[in-house]
Amino acid sequence: MTDFAELRKQMIKYQLATRGVDDDALLSAINTVPREKFVPTELIEFAYQDSPLPIAASQTISQPYIVALMIAALELKPKDKVLEVGTGSGYAAAILSKLARQVFTIERHKVLADSARVTLHHLGYKNVLVFQADGTLGLPKEAPFDAIVVAAGGPSVPELLKHQLVIGGRMVIPVGSTLQSQKLLRIRRVSQHEFIEESLGDVRFVPLIGAAGWEEEYAEKPKKKEPTLSLPDHIYENSEHFARIDDCNLDNLLERIGDSRVVLLGESSHGSAEFYDMRARITKELIEKKGFTIIAAEADWPDATNINHHVQSTSDESMQDDPPFTRFPTWMWLNHSVLNFSHWLKSFNNDIQLSENKVGFYGLDLYSMNTSMEAVLSYLDSVDPKTAEIARVRYGCLTPWAREPSLYARVTMNKQYKECENDVVATLHDLLKKRLDYSAADGNRFFNAEQNARLVASAERYYRTMYYAENNSWNLRDQHMFDTLQSVMLHRGKSSKAVVWAHNSHIGDARATQMSARGEFNLGQLTRECYGDAAYLIGFGTDHGTVAAASEWGGPMEVKQVQPSHIDSYEYLFHQVKTDNLILPLRKLKQKTVGKKLTTERLERAIGVIYRPESELQSHYFYAALPNQFDEYIWFDETSAVQPVNRETMQDSPDTFPFGL
Repeated sequence: MTDFAELRKQMIKYQLATRGVDDDALLSAINTVPREKFVPTELIEFAYQDSPLPIAASQTISQPYIVALMIAALELKPKDKVLEVGTGSGYAAAILSKLARQVFTIERHKVLADSARVTLHHLGYKNVLVFQADGTLGLPKEAPFDAIVVAAGGPSVPELLKHQLVIGGRMVIPVGSTLQSQKLLRIRRVSQHEFIEESLGDVRFVPLIGAAGWEEEYAEKPKKKEPTLSLPDHIYENSEHFARIDDCNLDNLLERIGDSRVVLLGESSHGSAEFYDMRARITKELIEKKGFTIIAAEADWPDATNINHHVQSTSDESMQDDPPFTRFPTWMWLNHSVLNFSHWLKSFNNDIQLSENKVGFYGLDLYSMNTSMEAVLSYLDSVDPKTAEIARVRYGCLTPWAREPSLYARVTMNKQYKECENDVVATLHDLLKKRLDYSAADGNRFFNAEQNARLVASAERYYRTMYYAENNSWNLRDQHMFDTLQSVMLHRGKSSKAVVWAHNSHIGDARATQMSARGEFNLGQLTRECYGDAAYLIGFGTDHGTVAAASEWGGPMEVKQVQPSHIDSYEYLFHQVKTDNLILPLRKLKQKTVGKKLTTERLERAIGVIYRPESELQSHYFYAALPNQFDEYIWFDETSAVQPVNRETMQDSPDTFPFGL
């Protein structure tokens, strides 16, 4: 049986206190409120996780830290009268009731107001009154209030609410000109007509709907039936349909891509063959018709270097001595879709005389710390043995953890253990100081060594922060991906153009998802900020089928059934479209009816190398605004698992290059 009291204590210690929430009265109040009573039954096991959870009416119960941050900012006193706008599940109101004399809470959705009222009454919170009304108007008859907290994001601070504060009263509210960019503000009333405003940081909330908030079109509720087309019909009318990947006409897509320098091709899982095959098909067209020479994949640099060597070489040697993609998850790149593409790419490159004009395959990720250290040392041994000796000593700091770098993160949390940052950075600096000398001998070999050295430095920071700063470790990883992409493009020439293969969570703009509320950015956002309209972001999605995935990190690959999509998701919406496969030009349609309707936030599914269908809603869904996240969306209603490359699947095909089986 789950010990919720213990989970509550752990939440307070690790999610709140370590982030600076140090109000003893507030922490004590939170410790008395059973959050598990305020979440949907099917999500009880996730009640104390560090994330928002979906509730009825397409709303959410906020992340515990955000609830605590907002209440702390109210500076409550025991005799205060508080107004809450956006009751939701009633969880925040329950905490407020422990800190204030009286709590009035308003909820726009009847189903939520009724449910919260029952839950609060059942749990004995007698000083809370729940109203169903337009929260943007406040409660003038009950005003003034010592404190007002608004749990939804509006375009501006409602004047009616400001004037329902007492002199000296405080209001905490998320405000932003768009739903994707919000600041948490504290408004303090200092006189009859004077208010002081301060920002408490970036957040992301559901929209504040009402007379003094966003218009009704932002609300996620069933609309009155219109005589015009339904949204699935709008999608059908504005999209391009195809039956098979090989027969899909990509001319219109290429025209929309235009002169873009970076095209990012996503996937909503790491194990669906259709995503890989369509990315390969689009990439071939970009190479042949638009002169793209870089493929940058969410793969480790040393593994991708082996593929790059194979596709640019004129020989047919395999890499049996040093096969790529041997770490978990092997199937992500060691599959027949990638194998078939590598054969095509090698054939294409064989017809190109100048090596500098050949298409290259490069890795953006940073999980290969041990292999990268070995590559740096091997390079230095051949060009500068003295520097190699120094580098070997410096890398010795990381050597004990090279095979299991996650252990490094744990031991460095203990201050008795030495951090290795200075040592690995010094090795990189030594390389860069001799850039001209090393490059003169063999520029490509030096570039490969330099990128491996950069990877080691990034990986050291990544693993060092992964246990105590989750969003920081994510940001470090995606910053490394972007920096590597930039380095490759610079190395290949100022006019070079790149195709990126990575998961939707990396290539879709993070500002259009709930990632931004956690302070996270990603490769797609950084690329858009750098290249503007010359970056083209293409997302992929599916409703059902099979997927290659594991049940836990390091576990065996399984072929799993992909569950039909959640009713509140984009995937469910696209499943209603009367075609199985389509391409939707989101950038082109952004100002049209279909684009505006799709901008209303919905759930979106993300399956990585791990898939847990038994907890799919919590484990694999997040909120997003699709037209702001991607420039184009490619939909396959049903997808199938990738076929891994192994001896069994290669029995009838002796050509195993470049994997060397």
